[in-house]
Amino acid sequence: MPLTLEQLNAAPATEAVAWLAGLYEHSPWIAEGALALRPFRSLAHFKHLMAGIVRKAGREAQLTLIRAHPELAGKAMVSNTLTAESTNEQNKAGLTHCTPEEFARIQALNSAYNTRFGFPFILAVRGPRGTGLSRQEIIATFEQRLANHPDFELGEALRNIHRIAELRLQDKFGAEPRLGNQVWDWQESLSAFSDPGYLEKGQLTVTYLTDAHRAAARLIEQTMRDSGFDEVSVDAVGNVVGRYKAAVTGAKTLMTGSHYDTVRNGGKYDGRLGIFVPVACVGELSRAGKRLPFDFEVIAFAEEEGQRYKATFLGSGALIGQFNPAWLGQTDADGISMREAMQHAGLPATLEAIAALQRKPADYLGFVEVHIEQGPVLNELDIPLGIVTSINGGVRYTCEVTGMASHAGTTPMNRRRDAALAVAEIALYVEQRAARDGDSVGTIGIWTVPGGSTNVVPGRCQFTLDLRAPNDAQRDAMVADVLAELKTICERRGVHHTTEETMRAAAAPSARAWQQHWERAVDSLGVPLYRMPSGAGHDAMKLHEVMPQAMLFVRGQNSGISHNPLESTTSDDIDLAVQAFQHLLDQVGGTKHD
Repeated sequence: MPLTLEQLNAAPATEAVAWLAGLYEHSPWIAEGALALRPFRSLAHFKHLMAGIVRKAGREAQLTLIRAHPELAGKAMVSNTLTAESTNEQNKAGLTHCTPEEFARIQALNSAYNTRFGFPFILAVRGPRGTGLSRQEIIATFEQRLANHPDFELGEALRNIHRIAELRLQDKFGAEPRLGNQVWDWQESLSAFSDPGYLEKGQLTVTYLTDAHRAAARLIEQTMRDSGFDEVSVDAVGNVVGRYKAAVTGAKTLMTGSHYDTVRNGGKYDGRLGIFVPVACVGELSRAGKRLPFDFEVIAFAEEEGQRYKATFLGSGALIGQFNPAWLGQTDADGISMREAMQHAGLPATLEAIAALQRKPADYLGFVEVHIEQGPVLNELDIPLGIVTSINGGVRYTCEVTGMASHAGTTPMNRRRDAALAVAEIALYVEQRAARDGDSVGTIGIWTVPGGSTNVVPGRCQFTLDLRAPNDAQRDAMVADVLAELKTICERRGVHHTTEETMRAAAAPSARAWQQHWERAVDSLGVPLYRMPSGAGHDAMKLHEVMPQAMLFVRGQNSGISHNPLESTTSDDIDLAVQAFQHLLDQVGGTKHD
């Protein structure tokens, strides 16, 4: 019979340790340490406590833990001396059925990895869904992680050990992240659609109103219908809008959602997680025959990334009356205007139809959004969910420094007017200035020497500036310092500079009442509250301009990487996000929000 949390909390320590044997390979001290902190509020609470025991144990104990694990498809597997848990996991991943070529490759990787890091390669081979990675995925991950810095790889090994323990704990308790699995499967189905030129390479790219984009919209629309929404439609800009009606007519509406377009060669979860988590909540409400005291509107925003046209936040912006009429005349790389793309997609492509999408803020309680973190913080802290306190405000510039192109061999160092070195100097200043605030960030993402040559001192250098901070005053102070320093550097070096502001977005602090709803929801799951700003932009930034908003972050795997094919999260963490959203919905009825 599966264990229960009640049994675990009540059992004598020796008996409880015996029940938990095998969670961490040959390392009962972790469960023992966590059991001393009983009672556990939930399995998620217990898992977090065990991760904390490992974190506090120190480097030597952590290395001992890692070395207690067998190599993948290694000597222990060949000699049949794996633990029962490891045998089950390596079997599920098909490692016992490697081809000779695969086996030889894994052995070579094991040797190279041990030589580089001094401990065995650890991978949770049952994967983010718990059903097992393919051998090809395992080998690709092995190859990718060989390039990591040793300190980072130590952390990555420990994070995989915690994932292994999480899955083993599920087995012992007969626990299944049912809704997390469902959302994970929806994400996989949606990732089947990708634009031409990327689909053939196995890459995910879905840009505004392409065939792949429209196919994704149809799948979202059908998923909403299957989940019990009362109304589902595609609006004049391609947003998929689902509405689950209140128990009474005339009630206000809670809005949620995120975007379903992607960056080029991006990940499966950015934006899309914030669509499917609330869809799962509606599915549960519908199956239970339960109505909320407010209308619940889930919107899959058609465009947020600005990849096909220069029209970032088109989907959410249209709802607050911020559709720029000039956008309709913009053309993509193939010369297709947005108006033509809309007409091809069966949309009206008129300003009148788009203007009619604008919502009346007085009709809404607010906007909430679930989003993958897109960063390493939660992953490194072994915390599954994060409470967003503010979405950073940002300013972007395109800049150019002009000096004098001259011969690289004959121009003395003290006579040069090197444009690229001026940019190098400001790049280092941006790094230092942003770090001074602690939570500001600054990036020079594009750096170009037009017509550059190996033997020519750069006479021109074009670059971008992206400066962000949790509040506008902090951002503006950093911007002023960076621009002043650029001026000083250029004057000292005898070069000229120009700057053009290309984007300015106000910070979007979370509404206190809604942030507290998320905090109570997360606390109800027994996982720690962790508050953090968001450095990325989100649809919530646009809705923030007309109604209160707050966001919930979900931990990402692979150091939280995003805008990248490695972007990932687990069905267990998704399940916690669904539970948190369900708790928020239960809280909201009858509550006044400012």
